[in-house]
Amino acid sequence: MDAAHDALRTYFGYESFRAGQDRLVQAILEGRDALGVMPTGAGKSICYQVPALMLPGITFVVSPLVSLMGDQVRALKAAGARPSYLNSSLTPAQQNTVLKRAREGWYQIMYVAPERLLEPRFLAFSQAAAAEDGIGVPLVAVDEAHCVSQWGQDFRPSYLDIVSFIAALPIRPVVAAFTATATERVRADIVRMLGLQRPESVVTGFDRTNLFFGVEEMGDKAKVAWIRDFALEHEHESGIVYCSTRKAVDDLYLKLAHALEPRGVHVARYHAGMGTDDRTENQVAFINDTAPVIVATNAFGMGIDKPNVRYVIHNNVPESIEAYYQEAGRAGRDGDPAGCYLLWNGNDFRLRRYLIDREPEDERLDPDARELARQNRYRLLNAMEGYCQTTGCLREYILRYFGDEGALGVEHTAAGDNGAGCGNCSNCTTPYETEDVTDLAREAVLFVRAVNGRFGRALVADALHGANTERIRSYHLNEAPGYGSLAAESVGRIKDVIGQLVGRGYLVQSQGQYPVIGLGPYATEVLADSPEHPFSFTMKRRASKAKSRARVKRAVDLLRDEAAGVEPTPLARPHGASALAEDVSAVAPAVSRPHLGDDAELFERLRELRRDFAAERSWAPYMVCSDKALRGMCRLRPATRDELLEVPGIGEKKADDFGDAFIKEIAAFEALQE
Repeated sequence: MDAAHDALRTYFGYESFRAGQDRLVQAILEGRDALGVMPTGAGKSICYQVPALMLPGITFVVSPLVSLMGDQVRALKAAGARPSYLNSSLTPAQQNTVLKRAREGWYQIMYVAPERLLEPRFLAFSQAAAAEDGIGVPLVAVDEAHCVSQWGQDFRPSYLDIVSFIAALPIRPVVAAFTATATERVRADIVRMLGLQRPESVVTGFDRTNLFFGVEEMGDKAKVAWIRDFALEHEHESGIVYCSTRKAVDDLYLKLAHALEPRGVHVARYHAGMGTDDRTENQVAFINDTAPVIVATNAFGMGIDKPNVRYVIHNNVPESIEAYYQEAGRAGRDGDPAGCYLLWNGNDFRLRRYLIDREPEDERLDPDARELARQNRYRLLNAMEGYCQTTGCLREYILRYFGDEGALGVEHTAAGDNGAGCGNCSNCTTPYETEDVTDLAREAVLFVRAVNGRFGRALVADALHGANTERIRSYHLNEAPGYGSLAAESVGRIKDVIGQLVGRGYLVQSQGQYPVIGLGPYATEVLADSPEHPFSFTMKRRASKAKSRARVKRAVDLLRDEAAGVEPTPLARPHGASALAEDVSAVAPAVSRPHLGDDAELFERLRELRRDFAAERSWAPYMVCSDKALRGMCRLRPATRDELLEVPGIGEKKADDFGDAFIKEIAAFEALQE
C-alpha cells in the first residue's frame, strides 16, 4: 500500500486514506472485486481513481451522470492525471478522436455512460483493449451501483447491460461497485446483478455528523416565506432548493428572485425543460458562487461535485429516503457543518402518488416487473411519509432505514420518544411536551376497524369529528359506530394522531394514488385493551415555531464555530460537534495566535486569488482547491512549497501550478499585520 499512499499524496494531496478507502483500494490492487457503500462526501471516487492511476491500461468507470463525467475529468486533469469521457455530449468526430487516443494509450481512466457499453463501436474497442495483446482493462468501476436494483430508488434498465458487457470482454477485469445509499436488500442485489465474485465489501456507515436535519410541515405560501427568509439570513452561502416539478421550480424561482435580487442575492434555476445553454449558464453561475441560490428539480446536483454547499432545502417531498439522503447529502461535502431542511404538506404526497401512477411504462420490463417496480415506489414513498411524520430523532430514522442503527451509539425506542437523540436535528433540538392522546388513538383504531379499512385518512378524520358532508352521508359513515366520537377535537389534530398511529404500526396506509387506512400489526394492542394490559398512546407537542427556529439556527451556528476552532458560548454540544472539531484539528492543527479573526480576512483574499485562477482556466473554483484547503493555509500559513504540501488537498501538481501565488499572498498578508 506504500505505492497507493504515494499516488494519493501526489495526485490528491492527502497523507492517508479515510475509513474504508484503504481496504477497497487494496482489494482492487490485489485483483479482487469490491463493493463500497459510503455516504456522499466520504470519498468513493478515490477508491477507484487511485487504482486506475496505478494500474497499466485503461479503467472504465460506468456512470449515469453526464455532467459529473466532465467535472471529474477536469478535476483529475488539474491533479495531473490523464482522464477522458465518452458520452452523448461529444460529437461523433470527438468520440472518434477519444477512441483513437484511447487505443494509443493516452488515457488512464475513461468515464462512460451505461447506454454506450453494448454499442458495437465501443464494445469492439473494449474487447480489443482487454485482449492479451491490447492495452489492458484492469478495472471496471460502477458508480451509482444502486441503479441496477429494482428495490432501489433509481432503477435504470441500462444498468442491466453492465454484466453482459463484462462477460463480452476476453479477459474479465476486476469489478468494483460503489453507491452512497443502499439498504441491505439493495446491496445483495448489486452483488448478484453485477456478478461480483466474493467482493471485499465495505459499508462505512451512513451517518453524516456534519449535517443538521430539519422537517417542517407547512402550507405552500408559508414555504416560500420560509425559504426567502432563510436565504437572506445566509446570503453569503451556497444553497440548493429542490422542487418536485418544473412548474414548481419556475414559480418558486420567480418569487425568490423578486424578493432576493434587490438585496443582492442572485438566484438561478435548473430543470430539463430549459434550453441547454440556459442550464449550463445557471449551473456555472452556481458552481462559481456568482449565484449562491439555485432552484432546481432533482435533475440538478447528481453531477455536481461542489463541496461548499451549505444548505439543501426540499420545497417538496422526494420519492424515497434514498433520494432524499442523496440529494440532502450534496450539502457539506467538504465536511463542514451544513443544514438539510424538508418542508412538506399533504399535497406533496398526493402529487407523488399521482406521478407514480402516471409514470410511462418501461417497455424493457415485462408486465409483472413493471408492476413490481410501481409497488416498490409506493413502498419507498410510504417510508418517506414516515420520516416526515415521526416525532423521534430524524437521524436515527434514516440510519435505521439503512440498517445502520448502531451509528448513534445510543438506544432508542421504536417511536423515538425516550431515546437520547442526536442533538442535531429539528426533532431533537425542539422542546416538546408529552401529551396523552390515548382516547383519540383508541377511537381512531376502533373506527377504522368498524369501516373495514375502506377510507382515506381525511375522510376518517372528518367522520370522527362528526362532519355532515355529502361524502360522509353517501358512504353512510354517519351511521358507523364511532361517528362523531371526537367532535370536540379539530380535524387537523385527528389527522395528526392517525398519522402517528400509521408511523408506529397501529394502522397502515395502502399504496396507490388514493391510499386508505387499515389496521396495522400492532392494532391488537388497542383491541385487547384491558385493565391487565392497558393501552396508552402519547405524542410530542412542539414548542412555538419561532422558538424552534431559533434553536435550530443556534445548533448549526455552534457546529460552525467549533469547526472553525472558535470557542463557542456555553451550550449543550450537538451530537457530532466534538468529533467534528477534533477531526478538523487533527487534519490541520490550528496555530496559536491572539487574533483568530485574521483568518477570515486572509481566507477572503485567498478565495479571491482562487477565483482568478479558476476564471483564467474556465474551471469551477473548487477545482483549484477546496474551501478546506484555503482554511488549512490560513491556519498553517505556509512559507515554502514543502509547507504548502502539508495542507490537506494540495498535491504536487497544484503546488506546482498555484503554490507560489498562494505563498506570496499569505506573506503579503502577514507583512500587513506586523
